[in-house]
Amino acid sequence: MSVLATLGPAGTPAAAVAQPGLTEVPRVARAYDAILNADFDEIATVMRETCGPAPRVACLGLEALATWWEILLDPQSRRLDARFTGQVDAAITGATAWTRREPSRAEAWFYLGAALGARGQWRVLRGERLSAARDGKRIRDALERALAIDPALHDAEFGIGVYRYYAAVAPAYLRWLRWLLLLPGGDRTGGLAQMERARREGELVKGEATYQLHIVYLWYERRFDEALALVLELQGHYPRNPLFHQIEAEIRDVYFHDAAGSLAAWEALRDLAAAGAVNRPALANVRALVNIAAQLDRRGQRDRARATLDTLLASGPVAPVDAVDRARQLRRAWAPR
Repeated sequence: MSVLATLGPAGTPAAAVAQPGLTEVPRVARAYDAILNADFDEIATVMRETCGPAPRVACLGLEALATWWEILLDPQSRRLDARFTGQVDAAITGATAWTRREPSRAEAWFYLGAALGARGQWRVLRGERLSAARDGKRIRDALERALAIDPALHDAEFGIGVYRYYAAVAPAYLRWLRWLLLLPGGDRTGGLAQMERARREGELVKGEATYQLHIVYLWYERRFDEALALVLELQGHYPRNPLFHQIEAEIRDVYFHDAAGSLAAWEALRDLAAAGAVNRPALANVRALVNIAAQLDRRGQRDRARATLDTLLASGPVAPVDAVDRARQLRRAWAPR
C-alpha cells in the first residue's frame, strides 16, 4: 500500500513524506503499565505527567483504556459504560481528525486503530456483534495504513494479528458477518505469529498482547501450560491487578482440574486483598471468598463453605455483580433441607 499523496503549494499532487515511529514512548508505556497494574486511582497523576509531551490523542486513548480495564474487574456492571463510551468516542474522533490532517503519519493511524480496538472489545462484551465486526474492519484498515508507512511498527501488528486470527477461528454461524461486511478472510497461523511478534518486539502493547495470547492459547490452541505461564508473567509485571490472580485460579480449576491449586490461588488473592496488596481490594475479596466457598464445597466441606458465604453476604456486597449473584445462588442451593 502506498502512502497517500498530498497537495503541494501550487495545488498539484506531491508525494507525502512518511512519518514513522511513535512519540514519547517511555511516557506512554509508563501510563499503559499503570493501567495494566490496575492503578486506577493513580492514573490521573500519571496522565498529567504523560500528556503534553505525548500526543493528545494518545492520552484520550489511554483514558478510555483505563476505564475498559476497570470494567473488566466487574464486567457485568454497567456503571462505567457511559464514561467509557464517551472517552473512547472522543479518542476515535480525535484520531480520525489526526489521520485527515496528517495521512502520512503512522502514529495517527496506530492510535485510531488502538481506540477502535478498545471499543470493539467493549462491544463484544456487551453482545453488540455487528458493531464489533464493523470496528474490526476499521481497526484492520487503520493499522495496515500504519504498517504501510512504518513496517517496523510492531505495535500495529498486534491488532492486525488479532483480526486475522479470530477471522479464521470464528464459529461458522458468525462467518456471515464477513460476507455482510465484505471482510477479508482470516489467517490463523499468520495472525498468531503477528500477535506473538508484537508481544516480543512491540514498545507499548507487550502487556496487552500477553493477556490476549493467554486467551488464544486456552480457548483455541489448547496450550494450557503456556497460557498459565503467561498469566504468571503478567502477575510478575503487574502484581497489583487482581484480575491476573483471578485468572490463575480459574485456569488451575477449569483447565488443569487442580482443585487444591485453585483453592490456594483464591486464598492467596483473599490474603492480598486483606493486606491491600492489590488494587480494588474489596472487589477482589468478594470474588475470592465466593470461589473459596465453591472449592471448599467440592472438597466435602459444605459447612465451612456455607459459613464463608453467610459471613460474606451479611456484609451486604453489591460488586462484582457476577460474584455476588453466584454467592446468592450457591447459598440457596446449600440451604439445609
